[in-house]
Order: sequence, then structure tokens, then C-alpha cells
Amino acid sequence: MYRMVEFAQTNMDMPAKVIALEYDPNRTAFIALIEYTDTTKQYIITPQGLKVGDSIIFSEKAPLTVGNRTKLKNISVGTNVYNIELQPGKGGILVRSAGSAAQVLAQEHGYTNLKMPSSEVRKVSGECFATIGMVSNPENRFYTVGKAGKSRLKGRRPHVRGSAMNPVDHPHGGGEGRQPIGLKHPKTPWGKPALGVKTRNKKKWTNKYIISRRKKK
Repeated sequence: MYRMVEFAQTNMDMPAKVIALEYDPNRTAFIALIEYTDTTKQYIITPQGLKVGDSIIFSEKAPLTVGNRTKLKNISVGTNVYNIELQPGKGGILVRSAGSAAQVLAQEHGYTNLKMPSSEVRKVSGECFATIGMVSNPENRFYTVGKAGKSRLKGRRPHVRGSAMNPVDHPHGGGEGRQPIGLKHPKTPWGKPALGVKTRNKKKWTNKYIISRRKKK
């Protein structure tokens, strides 16, 4: 029952019409069923504001209207984009969750500077494709599970707090009654730092594309 969503651009320079907007249980955003002029159909991530009957196009120089997909180098500064490629032709992998969007900040030396939803600013090749607009279903951030049984149906099992364990089982364990963890920073069950610790490799080769890191909360 998995919906095969098209994250790349396979039918270039061919107008497509939106024939249905659907719920997808496998993702937070809605999906749209589009039909090209050659009658082929595909699912895409629905941008906010797209309606049934609208026409969209995937083209290198597509108009900058919601739902159209074009190269980053042709997108004007200040425009919101989503479903962004990191490597030309590989398909979009960035900014695909409900209500998210990245903003084009600048165009320089063949790269486009994008401000991500996390507030990180990074460079992406101008030859990469992105879709104009913001991902649909921004109200998803207000969704509440409601009851534990609903989480169980999704395969999420109970999680025991470390502070409820014995000292032998967890660094947070021990103490009479309810006690603080007794540490300056929380740790994993194996004694490693947890929550807020940077895990990215400092020598990762793509670090050169990151202009500013996301802000700490």
C-alpha cells in the first residue's frame, strides 16, 4: 500500500494537471496525483495552496509559481522552495516534511545559498532542482496522538525512563524516591553524552558547503 512518490523530475517540459489531492499514511505531508499530457500519472508532494485542476510543469526555466519545479540558479532571492536536490539528477531529499520550506538567500559562483527550516544556511549547486512553494499540511505540528494505544498501533513500545532504573542499569538511576539525575548533562544508558551533543563529523567533506550552523535551542 506504499504510495510511490516521485521526488525527481522525469517528465521534463511537459505540463501536468492535478487530478487529486490525497492523504498519505507514510508521511506528514499530503500528496497530489498529477497527469501529464501523455496520460502518464505520478504522485508528488503537495505544496501549500495547490488545488485540483491546477497545472504545473517541471522545466529548467519554469515560471516561479507554486508547484513548478526548476533549477535553483533560476529561482529569485526570497523564494520559498522544498524537495531540494543535493546532487543534480538524484531527486529531492531536503525539506519534504509537512509545513517546511527553505528560503533562497543568494546566488553566487554557481551555488545557491539556502536557509533551511532548522535555520542552517548552506550552499547547494545551482544545477540542482527544487520545487516552488511550501510543503502542505502545516497544521501537522499541532497533531496530538491522544492515547498510548495509538502509538502502540504504530509499533512504538513503552520506553522506561533512566531515572526510574537502578544505578547498575543506567547513569541516571538510583536515589530514594523521585530524584534528579545527579549529573550536569544527561547520558545514554552506556554513559555517552546525550541530548544536544553534536554528532556530525568535524572532518566531513561537505562541511565546506555549510555557511552557518543551525541555532542551538
